[in-house]
Amino acid sequence: MTDTPRDFATEILDAALMHVPFDGWSETAFKAAIADVDIAPALARGLFPRGAIDLATAYHRRGDDAMIAALDARDMSDIRFRDKVALAVRLRLELVEDKEAVRRGATLFALPMHAAEGAKLIWGTADCIWTALGDDSRDINWYTKRATLSGVYSSTVLYWLGDDSLDNEASWAFLDRRIDDVMQIEKVKAQVRKAPGFGRFVKGAETVLSRIKPPKARRDDLPGGWTVPR
Repeated sequence: MTDTPRDFATEILDAALMHVPFDGWSETAFKAAIADVDIAPALARGLFPRGAIDLATAYHRRGDDAMIAALDARDMSDIRFRDKVALAVRLRLELVEDKEAVRRGATLFALPMHAAEGAKLIWGTADCIWTALGDDSRDINWYTKRATLSGVYSSTVLYWLGDDSLDNEASWAFLDRRIDDVMQIEKVKAQVRKAPGFGRFVKGAETVLSRIKPPKARRDDLPGGWTVPR
């Protein structure tokens, strides 16, 4: 009988979460996690080359994975699509076990040198939501949907971090208002398409924009690539 191989990446991340509330996503927390797990620093660096920034990234993506699993387990056949989006964002935050870890992550990714990484993670969360909800757009809408949801998600996270209402009810109300704002934008766009004199212009612009395609899915079965462990 063989022992199950240790998942060092998961062990290091779990250990780091014990230190993040005190030390943030920092080199100090990373080294403390290595000591707790008792593995060679070189191995830990191999799993997380950038140290704490890779740990914070892995933690964020772990939350995305948990949200996707929760959505897959739900029967949403009778839910309006607008409410499905709201549910996805809400689940993403409700599944967070330690709000302080998210707060520390927000602080880290607000730094100029890490802002691009933070934006990429938020975009990734929006992409996970749209993909889980069955989005099949293959044109400019692929980008606009994710850009819009990224704004909704990021603003809701910031509100949620400061929310002390019972069961975060104020955050969910804020989320509903943001989604309603987006729906209003879609209504205005529909009205513009029907407006005299604008229809032909809008149709021409949409024809041009329809040629924009989303990025091709990256293949994971080819050599030469590396991704941060989730």
